[in-house]
Amino acid sequence: MPVNRRVSNHFVTALHRGLFGYCRCSCHQHIMVDITEKEMDNCTFKSDTVLSDVHLHCPNKRHLMVRLNAVGQPVFLSYFKILWNTEDLPSEKHVREAVTEREHHYRSEDELCEQDRDNLKKERELNSEGVEALLDDDGDLDVVRRPQRASDLEAEDLLRDKVYPVILMKGKDNAFEDEEQECACSDVVKIEHTMATPLEDVGKQVWRAAFLLADYILFKRDTFRCCSVLELGGGTGITSIIMGTVAKRVYCTDVGEDLLAMCEQNVALNKHLMEPGRGEVKVKELDWLKDEFCTDPEAPYSWSKEEIADLHDHCTVIMAADVFYDDDLTDALFRMLYRITHNLRHSCTVYLALEKRLNFTLRHMDVTCEAYSHFRNTLNDLENLQDRKMKYTVEPIKLDFCQFLVYERIEQLELWKIIAEQLT
Repeated sequence: MPVNRRVSNHFVTALHRGLFGYCRCSCHQHIMVDITEKEMDNCTFKSDTVLSDVHLHCPNKRHLMVRLNAVGQPVFLSYFKILWNTEDLPSEKHVREAVTEREHHYRSEDELCEQDRDNLKKERELNSEGVEALLDDDGDLDVVRRPQRASDLEAEDLLRDKVYPVILMKGKDNAFEDEEQECACSDVVKIEHTMATPLEDVGKQVWRAAFLLADYILFKRDTFRCCSVLELGGGTGITSIIMGTVAKRVYCTDVGEDLLAMCEQNVALNKHLMEPGRGEVKVKELDWLKDEFCTDPEAPYSWSKEEIADLHDHCTVIMAADVFYDDDLTDALFRMLYRITHNLRHSCTVYLALEKRLNFTLRHMDVTCEAYSHFRNTLNDLENLQDRKMKYTVEPIKLDFCQFLVYERIEQLELWKIIAEQLT
């Protein structure tokens, strides 16, 4: 997800209306040296920020704060394990067995109250009859609540564990030495990121659609082997890093010097993953709102003429994950896609991963997803483009492939494939 400080007013308004469906937090970002452990364990956020579900619910036991970035935001280090043996993931069967065990636990307790029995009955009715089972006589949603028991938590733990940030204090560098050794292997991706950001810096977090695209790359490794790849809106770089394990060269692009520095650091942290296949990830600036590549030699992430030529001559894959949240930026991305694919020597396949974020609006008096609707309309316009220069074939990808990273593959996640071919 890219960082762009020229985000439109439409984007900010949409976020304040809850379009993103993110966890909204209050976050104070002043970190003092002499903080007590109790204060660190109760980290709160006081400014208007958004927090990705990936960081709220994550398989890691803890997040490690490693530094402050150039703009004073806390930077955390997380480990994401690649499950090459996908049997390690909790299956639906295991989850159902845990729920059945939980109900058995309820039935076996002598102190089971009548309300608990009614709640269990409603839960079973919901599973068999659908959402209507939770509507009252007036059609309002009737939320079923019951006390959480230890067995409830066990069922939830099959899916994910909550994590809390821990700040490393001076003199405690070896506090997590065992964890460091555990994660120094070839199946762990180490990512520096922020935990909660202002609205314009959401690219500094990791989002679910990036995991979805990474899963697809790992599942289709032979498809991407030895390819030259361009990622638009690479953010923290996790998808480019995964792609770098199989591809020959990946250009990971975004805007914002601080974000690009974080991305470059993540690439350096994970070089051990790319060395076996001799893959290379280059971090570059690419602003969708500009027509040209940044070639200023004074700019830290500018392009050389040789790199631009290499991209145009060899790129056959373009990818982007979770970048469709603002109409203006969506339009800019599709214009950039057209310009780049038009200049490529070879046909190109584009992969777009996204998450539909639903929002109830007073304007529509209904649950809508305007950013997603605009994406679909723009995607349809691209497919129907008739300029006698380019042909774009669009198709959705079924999400029935293996899951190699631990996250919730919710039904709102989508993956699209576009084949771009030159006609002249």
